[in-house]
Amino acid sequence: MRKPRDAGPEAAGSASECPVELALQVIGGKWTLLILRDLLTGPKRFGELRRSLGGVSPKTLAQRLRELEQDGILTRTVYPEVPLRVEYALTREGETLSRVVDVIRDWGEHWRGERGSRGAE
Repeated sequence: MRKPRDAGPEAAGSASECPVELALQVIGGKWTLLILRDLLTGPKRFGELRRSLGGVSPKTLAQRLRELEQDGILTRTVYPEVPLRVEYALTREGETLSRVVDVIRDWGEHWRGERGSRGAE
């Protein structure tokens, strides 16, 4: 897991004690939830993820995948084939995030509906 940022002396020790902050350290990065969304349907190759995500740069995607692997959220499997094949898949811990993605998806549907109904007024 990445080290929490130092927010100053008044926040000493708070990062490791706040579950929301801990969760955001792991899944709060740009593109991370969308990567998780895509991997919840099964293992994916780098190119598949990049195409699905649209505007993510290869450098950013590689960085996010590396961070999620270091945090134990996904595995990276290299197959000894020519051409080389690398797949990313969620670990059991990563699969527990399906509930988080589902709740965010539900909220997004609700928010989209709310915004649509406001525009109709």
